[in-house]
Amino acid sequence: MLIFYGHPFSSYTWKALIALYEKGLEFDYRVIEPDRPQHMEELRAHWPIGKFPLLVDGERALFEATIIIEYLDRLAPEPPLIPADPDAALTVRQFDRVFDNHVMTPVQEVVADALRGPENHLEIVVDKAKAGLETVYGWLDEQLAEGGWATPHGFTLADCAAAPSLFYADWVHRIAPRYANLSAYRSRLLAHPSVKRCVDDARPYRPYFPLGAPDRD
Repeated sequence: MLIFYGHPFSSYTWKALIALYEKGLEFDYRVIEPDRPQHMEELRAHWPIGKFPLLVDGERALFEATIIIEYLDRLAPEPPLIPADPDAALTVRQFDRVFDNHVMTPVQEVVADALRGPENHLEIVVDKAKAGLETVYGWLDEQLAEGGWATPHGFTLADCAAAPSLFYADWVHRIAPRYANLSAYRSRLLAHPSVKRCVDDARPYRPYFPLGAPDRD
């Protein structure tokens, strides 16, 4: 059986979990928590950096959520999360990178600033991160004008990346009403069964959010 290491409140854990749920695969979910130190020890035996998610399939260990999803698409081709057509696949992978690098990365910078505490607050870092989010919100709003999922190719890797990144981005820097297409897309994502399952499973951990989890979603 597949073994999966992660945490229910982790954005990149969500990204890989969504793919596992979409494909209906059975797996042993080993949550990384202080009261289960053996799980982190096992993870580090495969990946000394100690970051999650991590997927183990027999003798093979895979880390980085995008790579895990690429592997799952080979392991269980239906439903496909990366199109077979090279041009369509390129579009999906490009959106995956947008959501990871230009949405989730600035979100993490703001969260990291909060974790440092007010005595170590770096206003310039937070302002730059939020400005970046504002810019990518505008771009995404234009790209999503036709509704549906992130690309015209159904629910894909791109949407697996979008769900956690937009979930937390709206908590960090609220998506303004003028970005109606983006807001509607976020709502569609959060209503999608595999995503909703991640949202619901993470609810007990909301007090962990250093900026204060808003009373929504």
